[in-house]
Formats: sequence, structure tokens, C-alpha cells
Amino acid sequence: MDVIGGFWTSVLAFLLVLTVLVFVHELGHYLIARRNGVRIETFSIGFGPEIFGFTDRAGTRWKFSALPLGGYVKMFGDADPASTPGAHLTAMSAEERAVSFHHKRVGQRAAIVAAGPIANFVFSIVVLALLFMTAGQSFTPPDVGGIQPGSAAERAGIQPGDLILSVDGTGVQRFEEIRQIVSIRPGQPLAVELKRDGRVMTLTATPDSQTITDRLGNAHQIGLLGISRGSVGMMRHDPLTAVWQAGREVAGMITGTFTALGQMVQGSRGTEELGGPLRIAQMSGEVAQSGWYPLVWFMTFLSVNLGLINLFPVPMLDGGHLLFYGIEKLLGRPLGARAQEYGFRIGLALVLTLMVFATWNDLVQLRVVDFFRGLVS
Repeated sequence: MDVIGGFWTSVLAFLLVLTVLVFVHELGHYLIARRNGVRIETFSIGFGPEIFGFTDRAGTRWKFSALPLGGYVKMFGDADPASTPGAHLTAMSAEERAVSFHHKRVGQRAAIVAAGPIANFVFSIVVLALLFMTAGQSFTPPDVGGIQPGSAAERAGIQPGDLILSVDGTGVQRFEEIRQIVSIRPGQPLAVELKRDGRVMTLTATPDSQTITDRLGNAHQIGLLGISRGSVGMMRHDPLTAVWQAGREVAGMITGTFTALGQMVQGSRGTEELGGPLRIAQMSGEVAQSGWYPLVWFMTFLSVNLGLINLFPVPMLDGGHLLFYGIEKLLGRPLGARAQEYGFRIGLALVLTLMVFATWNDLVQLRVVDFFRGLVS
């Protein structure tokens, strides 16, 4: 029964998290499109056949679809949910052109497309700010409580009582921020600026590399300095401070994501850490069982990553559309229909390849591949 309960907890938590994030993303597109006078034909959570929905006074069909792995806003003039220009654009009347997405100025189209990822970032900042104003933010001063013998910190000359000001050029205000910076830089020399007895000094520390296995069974290479912290507490912030701290957290998430991706490209970090929907579902269930605070935090982290992924310059994603609009602005005319078609085909191939790769990682990490290998052997 525990296995069944855990499964349904994962499914329900995954659907809740994904539905909220997709709605926020597509709402960004919707609001800016309406602001620019574009007619919206469909607002869908999910793909495929409609499960249920309704049509509002403006003629927009709001619906939930059968495959809950994303969503889309279909605007007037779009041939499909990917906003591919329809073949009937040239035959539109003046009234239809006025509400067609593809007849808007390039700046308007870029704003509509960029609004989705921006909505994800704004959502994360707002939710974290509300969290910090109500439940509080985990806060530990960035001072060193203790040093592990033989650790990277001891070799660098860090001492108990030191107050760490910055790591690798990034200022820190909480001990948790030191961990965030160091963990994604195993084996890399880091400049550690600290204050000792009123004097500011800079030391160089190279975090030790250690393989850890999380509670989901995933192995990760992380960096460790070997320092311990002092007391831990929760601090509630006033609205302005909460927004500032939420912005710093989101900026840290973005920096950490790009750092990890860069390490994967360089080969210093394994690509097995890339996860797909199965692992996200499992993690959603695990986090949900830990309480509402970790679940909300996890949702904001996924929202930031959803915004980042959609900004990648890959046709079919928002970033690909923005790339096309940038070229259009430079050339003074849109790319030819054939060039856009090939671009979307390449983008589709890249997205599908990434999905297959991430899903394969999920199956390996969840031991599904080993299970079937055991059946065959």
C-alpha cells in the first residue's frame, strides 16, 4: 500500500506542479498578446484531445487536454500550437490582419513570445517573496563554525570564526549560499574573501570532489570545503527585503543552472543528471511528502528552469522565435517560409532528441532498464 500511495502522491504532486507552471507560462503569452490586440483562439493546458473546457466572451477556448506535459496559446494566424505562420495569412482582410499575431510589428511579437519565460521568473520571485514574508527564509550567518581535519578549508587556511564575504567573486549573505556556490564547482580553485579579526583577506580554496547519492538514488559529484556552520534559524522579511532576497535566490538558480550546463558541455559533469518527466514526477512526490515549504520551493526552482529552457535559441521554443525575430529586425524582412520550415524541423528534432535522452536517463536512474535486462538475461 505504501508503494501505491507513494506512486499516486508523485502523480498528483507532478500534475499540480506542472499545471501551475504551464498556466503561468502561457498566461504570460496570453496577457501580452491581448494587450497588443491579438485574438486568442485557444488556451490549453496539455496537448491532444480536449478533456473539458469552456469558451469565454472573447471567443477563446480554455481547455484541459489529455496529455498534461505542457500547454500552448494558439493565436489568430497560427497554423499550429508552435505558432507556425498559417498559409492563409496573405488572404486575410484588414480586420483580420488587425488581430493576427503574425501581422504585428516585430517588437510586439517579440514581447508576446518573451512574456512566457518572463512570467516564470516573475512567478518564482513573487512566490518566494511571499514565502519569506510569511514562513520565513532559512538563514544562517556565513561564519565558520568548525573546520574538518584535512579538508579543503584547512588546506586553504580558513579558520573557525572567519566571516566569509564572497566566494568566487559572488557575495554571500547566508551560509546556504556558500554551499550553493561550492557544490557545483568540485575541484575548481575558488577565491574566498573573508573577514578575520577585523581584517579582510582573500584565500584560495579548491573544493574536494565527492560523490553523493540522494534519497532518489541519483549519484552527483559535488564540491565540499569542509566547514560547518553555526546556529540555524528562519527569518521573516519585510516586503522589500523579501522581494530582494527572492530575486537573489532566482539569480542564484539561474547562475547554478548555467554553470552545471557548462560543466556538462566541458565534460566535467555527467549528463546523467539531466532528468525528464518521470524523474520530475518522482521528485515532486518525494518533496510533497516532506511538506508544503519544500514543495513550494521546488516549484519555484522548476519555474525558473522552465523559463530558461524556453529561452534557448532552438526553433519551436520561445528562444527560437526570438532568434528569428532578431534576424528579421536585422534584415528588415522575415526569413523565408522554407528557411523557417527547416528551422522548425531542426528544432523539433533537437527537442525530441533531448526528451528521449532525458527519459532514458529517467529509466536508468529509476532502475527500469535494469529490471528489463534482468528479465531478458
